[in-house]
Amino acid sequence: MRALSALFGRELSLAWGRGGGPLLALAFYAAVATLLPLASGREPERLAAIAPGVAWLALALSALLSLERLFERDYEDGALDLLSLGPIPLEAVAAIKCLAQWLATGAPLALAAPVAAIALGAPPAAAPLLFACALIGGLAFAFVGGLGASLALGSRRGGLLIAVIVLPLFAPPVIFGAGALSSLTAGLPWTGGFLLLCAYSTAAVGLSPFAMAAACRNALS
Repeated sequence: MRALSALFGRELSLAWGRGGGPLLALAFYAAVATLLPLASGREPERLAAIAPGVAWLALALSALLSLERLFERDYEDGALDLLSLGPIPLEAVAAIKCLAQWLATGAPLALAAPVAAIALGAPPAAAPLLFACALIGGLAFAFVGGLGASLALGSRRGGLLIAVIVLPLFAPPVIFGAGALSSLTAGLPWTGGFLLLCAYSTAAVGLSPFAMAAACRNALS
Protein backbone atom coordinates (compact mmCIF):
# COMPACT_ATOMS: atom_id res chain seq x y z
CA MET A 1 0.00 0.00 0.00
CA ARG A 2 2.89 2.36 0.73
CA ALA A 3 4.26 1.84 -2.79
CA LEU A 4 0.84 2.44 -4.31
CA SER A 5 0.28 5.65 -2.34
CA ALA A 6 3.76 6.91 -3.21
CA LEU A 7 3.20 6.18 -6.89
CA PHE A 8 -0.20 7.86 -6.82
CA GLY A 9 1.27 10.97 -5.18
CA ARG A 10 4.00 11.10 -7.82
CA GLU A 11 1.58 10.69 -10.70
CA LEU A 12 -0.82 13.27 -9.29
CA SER A 13 2.01 15.77 -8.97
CA LEU A 14 3.13 15.08 -12.53
CA ALA A 15 -0.43 15.23 -13.87
CA TRP A 16 -1.00 18.58 -12.18
CA GLY A 17 1.99 20.08 -13.97
CA ARG A 18 2.07 18.00 -17.16
CA GLY A 19 1.24 20.03 -20.25
CA GLY A 20 -0.02 22.96 -18.20
CA GLY A 21 -2.17 20.79 -15.93
CA PRO A 22 -5.83 21.71 -15.50
CA LEU A 23 -5.29 25.38 -16.33
CA LEU A 24 -4.64 24.70 -20.01
CA ALA A 25 -7.65 22.40 -20.30
CA LEU A 26 -9.89 24.90 -18.49
CA ALA A 27 -8.64 27.75 -20.67
CA PHE A 28 -9.39 25.75 -23.81
CA TYR A 29 -12.83 24.85 -22.49
CA ALA A 30 -13.58 28.48 -21.71
CA ALA A 31 -12.38 29.54 -25.16
CA VAL A 32 -14.74 27.09 -26.88
CA ALA A 33 -17.69 28.21 -24.75
CA THR A 34 -16.87 31.86 -25.44
CA LEU A 35 -16.37 31.54 -29.19
CA LEU A 36 -19.47 29.44 -29.83
CA PRO A 37 -21.99 32.31 -29.60
CA LEU A 38 -19.86 34.30 -32.04
CA ALA A 39 -20.02 31.46 -34.58
CA SER A 40 -23.63 30.32 -34.17
CA GLY A 41 -25.40 33.59 -33.43
CA ARG A 42 -26.74 35.15 -30.27
CA GLU A 43 -30.26 33.69 -30.37
CA PRO A 44 -30.90 32.23 -26.87
CA GLU A 45 -33.10 29.45 -28.22
CA ARG A 46 -30.43 28.19 -30.60
CA LEU A 47 -27.71 28.33 -27.96
CA ALA A 48 -29.90 26.52 -25.41
CA ALA A 49 -30.61 23.74 -27.91
CA ILE A 50 -26.96 23.03 -28.65
CA ALA A 51 -25.51 23.75 -25.19
CA PRO A 52 -25.44 20.10 -23.93
CA GLY A 53 -23.79 18.80 -27.08
CA VAL A 54 -21.27 21.62 -27.22
CA ALA A 55 -20.39 21.16 -23.54
CA TRP A 56 -19.62 17.50 -24.17
CA LEU A 57 -17.69 18.15 -27.36
CA ALA A 58 -15.54 20.71 -25.56
CA LEU A 59 -14.97 18.23 -22.73
CA ALA A 60 -13.73 15.56 -25.14
CA LEU A 61 -11.38 17.96 -26.93
CA SER A 62 -10.07 19.43 -23.67
CA ALA A 63 -9.27 15.95 -22.38
CA LEU A 64 -6.91 15.43 -25.32
CA LEU A 65 -4.55 18.26 -24.45
CA SER A 66 -2.37 16.58 -21.83
CA LEU A 67 -2.56 12.95 -22.98
CA GLU A 68 0.63 12.99 -25.05
CA ARG A 69 2.89 13.18 -21.98
CA LEU A 70 0.99 10.59 -19.93
CA PHE A 71 3.53 7.84 -20.65
CA GLU A 72 5.99 9.61 -22.97
CA ARG A 73 7.91 11.46 -20.25
CA ASP A 74 8.55 8.28 -18.24
CA TYR A 75 9.42 6.44 -21.44
CA GLU A 76 12.04 9.01 -22.42
CA ASP A 77 13.82 9.30 -19.06
CA GLY A 78 13.77 5.58 -18.27
CA ALA A 79 11.30 5.77 -15.39
CA LEU A 80 8.89 3.49 -17.24
CA ASP A 81 11.56 0.76 -17.34
CA LEU A 82 11.96 1.03 -13.58
CA LEU A 83 8.21 0.98 -13.03
CA SER A 84 7.87 -2.14 -15.19
CA LEU A 85 10.49 -3.90 -13.02
CA GLY A 86 9.10 -2.69 -9.70
CA PRO A 87 6.79 -4.45 -7.25
CA ILE A 88 3.64 -2.84 -8.65
CA PRO A 89 2.18 -4.57 -11.73
CA LEU A 90 2.32 -2.47 -14.87
CA GLU A 91 -1.47 -2.72 -15.15
CA ALA A 92 -1.82 -1.04 -11.75
CA VAL A 93 0.74 1.60 -12.76
CA ALA A 94 -1.29 2.41 -15.87
CA ALA A 95 -4.52 2.60 -13.86
CA ILE A 96 -2.93 4.93 -11.29
CA LYS A 97 -1.62 7.19 -14.05
CA CYS A 98 -5.10 7.47 -15.54
CA LEU A 99 -6.74 8.09 -12.16
CA ALA A 100 -4.27 10.88 -11.46
CA GLN A 101 -4.97 12.33 -14.90
CA TRP A 102 -8.69 12.23 -14.17
CA LEU A 103 -8.34 13.96 -10.80
CA ALA A 104 -5.99 16.63 -12.16
CA THR A 105 -7.86 17.41 -15.39
CA GLY A 106 -11.19 15.59 -15.57
CA ALA A 107 -12.54 16.73 -12.20
CA PRO A 108 -11.85 20.46 -12.79
CA LEU A 109 -13.44 20.19 -16.23
CA ALA A 110 -16.48 18.51 -14.68
CA LEU A 111 -16.81 21.45 -12.28
CA ALA A 112 -16.57 23.91 -15.18
CA ALA A 113 -19.03 22.08 -17.44
CA PRO A 114 -22.28 23.17 -15.69
CA VAL A 115 -21.08 26.78 -15.57
CA ALA A 116 -20.33 26.80 -19.30
CA ALA A 117 -23.58 25.06 -20.22
CA ILE A 118 -25.70 27.45 -18.16
CA ALA A 119 -23.85 30.39 -19.69
CA LEU A 120 -24.80 29.02 -23.12
CA GLY A 121 -28.46 28.82 -22.15
CA ALA A 122 -28.94 25.36 -20.63
CA PRO A 123 -31.48 25.29 -17.78
CA PRO A 124 -29.92 25.44 -14.29
CA ALA A 125 -31.91 22.32 -13.34
CA ALA A 126 -29.65 20.30 -15.64
CA ALA A 127 -26.49 21.31 -13.76
CA PRO A 128 -26.39 18.34 -11.32
CA LEU A 129 -26.83 15.78 -14.08
CA LEU A 130 -24.31 17.57 -16.27
CA PHE A 131 -21.74 17.51 -13.46
CA ALA A 132 -22.35 13.81 -12.78
CA CYS A 133 -22.15 12.92 -16.48
CA ALA A 134 -19.02 15.01 -16.98
CA LEU A 135 -17.33 13.41 -13.96
CA ILE A 136 -18.15 9.87 -15.08
CA GLY A 137 -17.43 10.61 -18.72
CA GLY A 138 -14.13 12.20 -17.76
CA LEU A 139 -13.13 8.91 -16.20
CA ALA A 140 -13.75 7.19 -19.52
CA PHE A 141 -11.83 9.92 -21.36
CA ALA A 142 -8.84 9.44 -19.02
CA PHE A 143 -8.64 5.65 -19.40
CA VAL A 144 -9.38 5.55 -23.12
CA GLY A 145 -6.97 8.43 -23.60
CA GLY A 146 -4.35 6.51 -21.65
CA LEU A 147 -4.81 3.62 -24.05
CA GLY A 148 -4.12 5.92 -26.98
CA ALA A 149 -1.10 7.42 -25.21
CA SER A 150 0.40 3.98 -24.56
CA LEU A 151 -0.14 2.88 -28.17
CA ALA A 152 1.63 6.02 -29.42
CA LEU A 153 4.73 5.48 -27.26
CA GLY A 154 7.96 6.09 -29.14
CA SER A 155 6.29 7.37 -32.30
CA ARG A 156 6.79 10.71 -33.97
CA ARG A 157 3.89 13.15 -33.91
CA GLY A 158 2.48 11.22 -30.97
CA GLY A 159 -0.19 13.82 -30.22
CA LEU A 160 -1.70 13.48 -33.67
CA LEU A 161 -1.63 9.68 -33.44
CA ILE A 162 -3.32 9.77 -30.04
CA ALA A 163 -6.12 11.94 -31.43
CA VAL A 164 -6.64 9.55 -34.35
CA ILE A 165 -6.84 6.59 -31.98
CA VAL A 166 -9.02 7.97 -29.21
CA LEU A 167 -11.44 10.35 -30.89
CA PRO A 168 -13.62 7.50 -32.27
CA LEU A 169 -13.59 5.95 -28.79
CA PHE A 170 -14.63 9.28 -27.27
CA ALA A 171 -17.80 9.29 -29.36
CA PRO A 172 -19.93 6.92 -27.17
CA PRO A 173 -19.53 8.96 -23.95
CA VAL A 174 -20.33 12.14 -25.85
CA ILE A 175 -23.44 10.55 -27.37
CA PHE A 176 -24.65 9.01 -24.11
CA GLY A 177 -23.95 12.07 -21.96
CA ALA A 178 -25.40 14.60 -24.39
CA GLY A 179 -28.40 12.32 -24.97
CA ALA A 180 -29.14 12.10 -21.26
CA LEU A 181 -28.93 15.88 -20.88
CA SER A 182 -31.09 16.52 -23.95
CA SER A 183 -33.71 14.08 -22.65
CA LEU A 184 -33.73 15.79 -19.26
CA THR A 185 -34.21 19.26 -20.74
CA ALA A 186 -36.98 17.90 -23.01
CA GLY A 187 -38.81 16.27 -20.09
CA LEU A 188 -38.11 12.73 -21.33
CA PRO A 189 -36.62 9.75 -19.42
CA TRP A 190 -32.87 10.29 -19.18
CA THR A 191 -31.71 7.35 -17.09
CA GLY A 192 -31.02 5.16 -20.13
CA GLY A 193 -28.29 7.39 -21.50
CA PHE A 194 -26.83 7.92 -18.04
CA LEU A 195 -26.63 4.18 -17.35
CA LEU A 196 -25.02 3.55 -20.74
CA LEU A 197 -22.44 6.21 -19.91
CA CYS A 198 -21.74 4.52 -16.56
CA ALA A 199 -21.40 1.14 -18.27
CA TYR A 200 -18.96 2.51 -20.85
CA SER A 201 -16.84 4.16 -18.14
CA THR A 202 -16.82 0.95 -16.10
CA ALA A 203 -15.68 -1.05 -19.11
CA ALA A 204 -12.97 1.50 -19.87
CA VAL A 205 -11.68 1.40 -16.29
CA GLY A 206 -11.75 -2.39 -16.16
CA LEU A 207 -10.24 -3.23 -19.55
CA SER A 208 -7.96 -0.36 -20.57
CA PRO A 209 -5.17 -0.99 -17.99
CA PHE A 210 -4.46 -4.43 -19.44
CA ALA A 211 -4.20 -3.03 -22.96
CA MET A 212 -2.06 -0.12 -21.73
CA ALA A 213 0.33 -2.47 -19.94
CA ALA A 214 0.66 -4.64 -23.05
CA ALA A 215 1.37 -1.58 -25.21
CA CYS A 216 4.00 -0.32 -22.76
CA ARG A 217 5.73 -3.69 -22.64
CA ASN A 218 5.78 -3.75 -26.42
CA ALA A 219 7.33 -0.27 -26.55
CA LEU A 220 9.97 -1.21 -23.97
CA SER A 221 10.95 -4.47 -25.66
